[in-house]
Amino acid sequence: MNIEPVIINYLIEELHTESVYAEVPEDPEEEYFIIDKTGSDTENRITTSTIAIQSYGPSKMRASEMNENVKTVMDDICRLSVIGDCKLMSDYNFSNIAKREHRYQAVFEITHY
Repeated sequence: MNIEPVIINYLIEELHTESVYAEVPEDPEEEYFIIDKTGSDTENRITTSTIAIQSYGPSKMRASEMNENVKTVMDDICRLSVIGDCKLMSDYNFSNIAKREHRYQAVFEITHY
């Protein structure tokens, strides 16, 4: 199963925004989220994926607030029948100074079926 669309749709619903993508859009809004699967492993038809969720905002403070909202809603993703577990591995400031982009990144380990 491709877990990225599941997470994108979940975040769209829970964060009440349409600005959740698998890649940076050509003409991005001021605030948006990017979902990126950075790795996975499968054993006995159970897959564990490492998912990075980047929160882009107009300021470092706003990106930090968006990141906190992501962490809060991801706490409840196990209510989806295809998700067995979700664990926050790390979160941190991930700003791109050269491009003056403010972003935070939260990395989750998600077990899914």
